[in-house]
Amino acid sequence: MTAETQLPQATGSCCSPSGSCHDGADTGTGVGAVTTVYQVSGMTCGHCEGAVSEEISGIEGVTSVKAVASTGQVTVVSAAPLPEEAVRAAVDEAGYELVGTA
Repeated sequence: MTAETQLPQATGSCCSPSGSCHDGADTGTGVGAVTTVYQVSGMTCGHCEGAVSEEISGIEGVTSVKAVASTGQVTVVSAAPLPEEAVRAAVDEAGYELVGTA
């Protein structure tokens, strides 16, 4: 005799019944959006996150920026891949150093 476990349908959580953590709802990234995670050194606080986010947001085509000082990671969503030189210049302008992609 075998026991079969049935998992309840995911309701009220981030995961869909199919088991993915995406319910198909629009996340605001748009079709064809490119998400790139960069590693930035020198960020230590919320002010740092804001400075980096503000500078990168000024790059043409950028639709979203999320900087996290504790990890040094900056997630950028853009309409197309960004030239690394543009991201490096923006991070430099904010007073930090772009290490590369994470």
